Order: sequence, then C-alpha cells, then structure tokens
Amino acid sequence: MNNVAHPFESFGVSHRGCVRELNEDSYLVEPETGLWVVADGMGGHDAGEVASASIVDHLATIGIASSAPDLRARFEDRLSRANAEIRRISESRGVTIGSTVAALLAMDGRFACLWAGDSRVYLIRNASISQISKDHTEVQELLDKGVISAAEALTWPRRNVITHAVGVSDEIVIDFQQGEIMPGDIFVLSTDGLTAHVTDAEIEAAAVSATPQAACENLLQTVLARGGTDNVTIVLVKIGDGRNGARPDPSRAEG
Repeated sequence: MNNVAHPFESFGVSHRGCVRELNEDSYLVEPETGLWVVADGMGGHDAGEVASASIVDHLATIGIASSAPDLRARFEDRLSRANAEIRRISESRGVTIGSTVAALLAMDGRFACLWAGDSRVYLIRNASISQISKDHTEVQELLDKGVISAAEALTWPRRNVITHAVGVSDEIVIDFQQGEIMPGDIFVLSTDGLTAHVTDAEIEAAAVSATPQAACENLLQTVLARGGTDNVTIVLVKIGDGRNGARPDPSRAEG
C-alpha cells in the first residue's frame, strides 16, 4: 500500500497550443500509486506522439509498490521498456524519435523527481518556487560553463536543442533529486510549452491561489492567450496538511 503520509490533490491538462497541428505531449496522474508524469515527444508528425504515449503507457502499469525503493525500481523498469519500444519503432521507420520525461514519485513521506530532457519539475514551498530539475539542453550546458549569460540564453538560436531524451539511445540518462515531503508543498510538472510563455513567478502565483484544477486551467489559458507556440502540458500536485495520514518518517527508505 502506498503509505504516502499526506493526502494529495492533483490535476493535469494538455493542449496542442495555437500553432501545432498535433499534440505530441502525454501525461499521467496516478495519486493511488504515487506517480505523476509529463512527456514531450519529438520526431515529427505522429512519431513524437507515439514516443510520449509509450512512456506514459508503460508507466501506467506500475501498480501499487510495496516500498519507496520498489516504486523507484518499478519506474526505472517501465521507463527502460518504453525506451526499448521507442528504439524499435525508430528502427522500423528509419527515423530518430524520442521524448522528454519529467516525473514525481511520492511514498512514505518522501519524494523523488526524475527527468530527461527539458520538461521541468518545480517545487513551491513556504511561498517560494524553485526548479528541482535541470534542463538537459545545449543552452543549459553553455550557461553552466559560463559561455553565455542568462539574458543571452533566452534568445539563443539553439536553445531548444535537448541533449538527453528517452528513445534516442540504448542507454537512458536520467537525473534525479529527492527529499522529504512537507505539508503545503506544491509540485508543478510541465513541458516547455508552459515555460516558453509563463515565468516562474507567474507559475507560483497561479499554483498557490487556486485548486490544482483551476491553477492548471488558468496557466493553460495564459499560454494560449500569449500565442501558445508549442504543445503545453501541466500537472500540479498539492500536498495536504497530514491530518489524514502519518507524519513523514525520515528513517524510511528514500524514494
């Protein structure tokens, strides 16, 4: 049983935007298993949609984990299966396809965020937003090396070129951060269609002032009103105050 320690309230939305003909994003909201996912497919018409859907379809089979380490192991197993399936599809079509992924796993009062690509995970805690994930992009690598400034990164010609994704190679490169869940925490998962039009401060303001459903819908409407140049997917998870569950136990295994 998923002994999550705090009640969750979560919601997700996805839209093709104002420019793209097809929505190649996919998402998963599974509070019963302690899993939330967004994926942004790439590879042209139909192919990107197939890649992101493969990730979500495989992760949807995780089921109820027996422990936080078991949940993490199940996640990695399903993602590996998706990677293999996407590779087979790529070979059969003679093209390279793939998908970003950003996921939140929560169990036993702990959380783990895992990602590949430029889909993001934010944490809002104590009225302050922070980006937990770190973009796997060429522009982020240049920023890390000090080659370009943050201002230059906003208009860098290759700012959307990602360096890691699921399905593009036999080995998956996944980064992760983990920690303890606190009452009142809000996690926001999104594809880059959101962050192309909405600032971190605006994400925070929307998330703290409304329910997850209303916040997701408000953020989506903001993106569309500003041109919606890409597919956009948003998943928002709010952590309850713990009165309906046990307090987190730091001695429990990490997720």
